[in-house]
Amino acid sequence: MGALRPRGTGVARDADPVVVGERAEGVLGRSYRALSVGIVSVVLLIAFEAMAVGTAMPVAARELDGVSAYGFVFSAYFTTSLFGMVLSGQWSDLRGPLGPLTTGIGAFAAGLLLSGTAGAMWLFILGRAVQGLGGGLVIVALYVVVGRAYPERLRPSIMAGFAASWIIPSVVGPLAAGAVTEQLGWRWVFVGIPVLVVLPLALALPQIRRRASGPVGGGPAPGPDTRAGAPSAAPPSPASASAPTPAPSSAPAPPSPSPSFDHRRIRLALGISVGAGLLQYAAQDLRWLSVVPAAVGVALLVPAVLGLLPRGTYRAVRGLPSVVLLRGVAAGSFIAAESFVPLMLVTQRGLSPTLAGFSLAAGGGAWALGSWVQARARVEPYRERLMTTGMVVVAAAIVTVPSVLIETVPVWTVAVAWAFGCFGMGLVISSTSVLLLKLSAPEEAGTNSASLQISDGLSNALLLAAGGAAFAALGGGAAGHTATTASGTGSHPAAFIAVFLPMAAVALVGAWVTTRLRER
Repeated sequence: MGALRPRGTGVARDADPVVVGERAEGVLGRSYRALSVGIVSVVLLIAFEAMAVGTAMPVAARELDGVSAYGFVFSAYFTTSLFGMVLSGQWSDLRGPLGPLTTGIGAFAAGLLLSGTAGAMWLFILGRAVQGLGGGLVIVALYVVVGRAYPERLRPSIMAGFAASWIIPSVVGPLAAGAVTEQLGWRWVFVGIPVLVVLPLALALPQIRRRASGPVGGGPAPGPDTRAGAPSAAPPSPASASAPTPAPSSAPAPPSPSPSFDHRRIRLALGISVGAGLLQYAAQDLRWLSVVPAAVGVALLVPAVLGLLPRGTYRAVRGLPSVVLLRGVAAGSFIAAESFVPLMLVTQRGLSPTLAGFSLAAGGGAWALGSWVQARARVEPYRERLMTTGMVVVAAAIVTVPSVLIETVPVWTVAVAWAFGCFGMGLVISSTSVLLLKLSAPEEAGTNSASLQISDGLSNALLLAAGGAAFAALGGGAAGHTATTASGTGSHPAAFIAVFLPMAAVALVGAWVTTRLRER
């Protein structure tokens, strides 16, 4: 649920002649309406898919005989999205966001169709991996579009539109997906969404092509030594602007170097994705032979992480490294726990997919409320303390959820606990973005924002893999085959406890990390 900041890829400036004529318009003014509606609608559909999948997943996993690989379904998405984010950032910097955006949407739709038509669990997981690659391409490209197509005064409004686009799906998505799953089948949750994205694309693509296509300023793109996300070159100073212009030389200017990707960062991103994938595979196949892919995964993952994240991140060095670490700890523990909530309610308490999805419905509004609270000026002096409170609330919510495995505990306890957890996440996640920019030099803001997203996605993938391994090791794979009794009691509560309690412990570690955010 974390959002990337605009990368330093060039921006629309108010001095631009096109912008001067549009100075009085808002994001829904005539000049921006089609673009705004189009890109916000794309985010809305991605958000709906994200919320709907969790509701349909228990039924899909049981039908495909793949409950033991349940965690891998989610972590495969996050793993490939890591590579997609880095690739999209460089692609957008070099040639504009139109290419990665259209390619990403195509991959996202192809992944949905592959999952929706899968006849085996491995095909379903492959579809989720293709979705993740597309999602990583799309989310970065969209923020580059915002940075290029909108003047600075309008960016907060379109960013607010992106955030608000998650609220309705968080309420309606689980309920709609549950109803579709029960009435038409889980496959329609996946195959129905690609058709819906055609209209937003038809609105947005012509505007993106006009306002944000091509390399920045039409000049030479960054060379191979330029890090993705690095800011654009500084504008000329008044002194240099007033200096006499030298006479043109009769000799032809040397050709500009052809644009190229930063191959080092691409290799590191690929190392993260492949390494995380191997670790997930080893976690799902608990045999001695799994030590081999686990060792290779660690060998690929460790140097890649050290190269892409700020130095000292995993030692919780005070300041920026701890901010990046906190983002991963908070997002990973929460998402890993949330992924198993519908499955627990369906298999252990006998709820329908619709009612199980309803347990997560209040989360979007609570998350938005937490984000609103942390944005108040009066709480700024207490931001770190507020984040500590948020992580403690998240840990309490996660540890409360498996209490419904006790038959006498009402199932609505999950809905209440998860609303509080989402409120805590709203306090923490938005604050990490605020602190990141506060602690970053202007020329490092883009790179550090990318590091924040890598920490988010990597933690999601690894903690989901760890939770899935614990779930499978304690017999969770049989949960999908066990019929519930009349009282709704399932037979494998320990498998769910093995997921939720460690994630609550990770969230408590995050509460400690919040004490190291301020530089001494």
